[in-house]
Amino acid sequence: MGIDLAEHEKGEKFAGDYDAALADVQERLARIQVAHIVHGKRSIILFEGWDAAGKGGIIQRLTGEWDPRHFEVWPIAAPTPEEKARHFLWRFWNRLPGRSEISVFDRSWYGRVLVERVESFATERQWQRAYDEINEFEAQQKEDGTAIIKLFIHVTQETQDKRLKERLQHPWKRWKTGAEDFRNRARRDDYLKAMADMFDHTDTRWAPWHVIDGNNKKAARIAALTLIADKLEKSVPMTAPPADAELTALAKATFGADFQLD
Repeated sequence: MGIDLAEHEKGEKFAGDYDAALADVQERLARIQVAHIVHGKRSIILFEGWDAAGKGGIIQRLTGEWDPRHFEVWPIAAPTPEEKARHFLWRFWNRLPGRSEISVFDRSWYGRVLVERVESFATERQWQRAYDEINEFEAQQKEDGTAIIKLFIHVTQETQDKRLKERLQHPWKRWKTGAEDFRNRARRDDYLKAMADMFDHTDTRWAPWHVIDGNNKKAARIAALTLIADKLEKSVPMTAPPADAELTALAKATFGADFQLD
C-alpha cells in the first residue's frame, strides 16, 4: 500500500504532559548523539512538507540538547547560479555528515521532484530521471554506513492558512512568509500530485518515508522526535565503549590507584 496524506489529517492533541514528554525524548536524543560521537557514526535526518507545517519548530527541539560541534542544520533554498551549472545533487555532497556527525536537512534534494517540477524549474525529463538518481544517491549513503530518516510533515489547507495568517499578523514572524508561499498555496493540487509520485517512486526499503500529522504542533513534535529516536537507536550502537587504557592510567595517576572508571 502507498502513502496517503489524507490519512494524516486528524490533528489530535497530544495526550499527556507535553513538557515532560519533550524533556524525555530530548534526553534520549542527547544520548543518541553521544553514541554517534563515540562510535564514529553518521546520520541524515531529512524534512520535507508544506510551508508553515512546523518543520522549523520540530528541528529546533530535535537539536535543543545536542552538542553543536557534531551536527549541522542545512536550510535548503533555491540553488545558486554555481549550483545550477552542475548536477542537482552536487550541492548536497558537501553537506553530508562526516564521522561522528548528524546532518539535518530542512528541505532537501527532493526539491527536484517537488517545487522544481511544479514550477517548471526542471524539465520533465530531468525530474522524471531524478527519482532513480535520488534512490541511488540514498542507497550509496546507506551502503556507506549512513543512517537516513526521511520525514514529511503534512497539514491541511485549513491549518496552513491559519498559520500563514498568524505569521503575517505577528511583526516578528512576518519574515517567515514570502510571495512564494502564496504561489505554492495556489498550486496545492499540483503539489499533491507531485508528492504522490514522490512517495510512489522513492519510498524505498533502505530509505522509507515517514509522514507526520502536523495539524497539532505539540503532538507533531513529540511524534517526530520519538520516531527519529526510535529509528536512530536501531542504527547506532547504544552501548558505551570501554574506557581508553591510556586515559584510565592517567586518571589513576592523578586521582589515586583506587579511582575507578565505570
